[in-house]
Amino acid sequence: MITFLWPFAFLLLPLPFVLRHFLKPVDKGLGGALKVPFFASLSQGLGSRADRMSISWWKLCTASLVWLLMVAAVARPAYVGPEVPLPAEGRDIMMAIDLSGSMAEQDFAVGGRPTTRLNVVKDAADAFIESRKGDRVGLVLFSDRAYLQAPLTFDRQAVRNLLDQAQVGLTGQQTAIGDAIAVSLKRLKDRPAEGRVLVLLTDGANNTGEMDPIRAAELAKKLGIRIYTIGVGGGPMAVDTPMGRQIVNPSSDLDEGALRKIAELTGGQYFRATDVDGLAQVYRSIDKLEPVGADPVHVRPEVALYFWPAGLALLLAALSVLIATVPALIANRRLSKGPVHKEA
Repeated sequence: MITFLWPFAFLLLPLPFVLRHFLKPVDKGLGGALKVPFFASLSQGLGSRADRMSISWWKLCTASLVWLLMVAAVARPAYVGPEVPLPAEGRDIMMAIDLSGSMAEQDFAVGGRPTTRLNVVKDAADAFIESRKGDRVGLVLFSDRAYLQAPLTFDRQAVRNLLDQAQVGLTGQQTAIGDAIAVSLKRLKDRPAEGRVLVLLTDGANNTGEMDPIRAAELAKKLGIRIYTIGVGGGPMAVDTPMGRQIVNPSSDLDEGALRKIAELTGGQYFRATDVDGLAQVYRSIDKLEPVGADPVHVRPEVALYFWPAGLALLLAALSVLIATVPALIANRRLSKGPVHKEA
């Protein structure tokens, strides 16, 4: 719809009449009177008194319309469109997922059937990403080396699709936790200071890469980036072996001490997930620690229209001056020529 952003400007409409009422008219006096011997001819060129009165009313109407248009332009007419939601400024969350060979271990169960650690991680991380409405989410995958799979983006569906395509051993069999942190920090360091988070998930210990995990965590602390670490893998269990029934720990390679220290250094928290429900609960806990941003802000786009009445006022003023000047110029030209005398 079309509305006026400064409607109080219309209070200026009666200003010319107020000024005319309170200000004294200029005293013309008689000192400037001039006798014009050819007044009759001049009057004939300018038309009758009725014509001149008609012209005066036309000028008054034109001036009033010009003033109305100028006041309307000052009132700032604008077209206001329908409400458009703008996403609230949320957090910047990088997710670093381990793809080392041990992520193929089938020590988790879904529906009573064994499944790999990576499949369970994908399902839990997918639900976590979907719930982060209004946040920018990015994805780093790591094993022998770390690489950026998805930059920080509002397109959470794209990140979910890229995570679903990840495969165990895509870049090797070992675990470069320090490099994964470093790659994630590189993407987070230039983002606004508030709300920068890294969620790192692994089932092992750092055994390759250029960057030491603790050193990377100290750098994250200086940058003000929180790191939440998640250790995945089944707990101790009894299995049948040729030597009889024995207790084995499929997560013996998990370096919980280092993961806990990384989280503590950066103001984050360490979580341990030994089953499907536990991993889902971990992500719910992170949701509570890093709540989703506020509801989106609704705004109405505005298109300024003030130049239309302003331009029309300028055009009318120019036309009125032109129309008022042309007859006088024509009459003046006729008088300047004077009467034409023919010789007998």
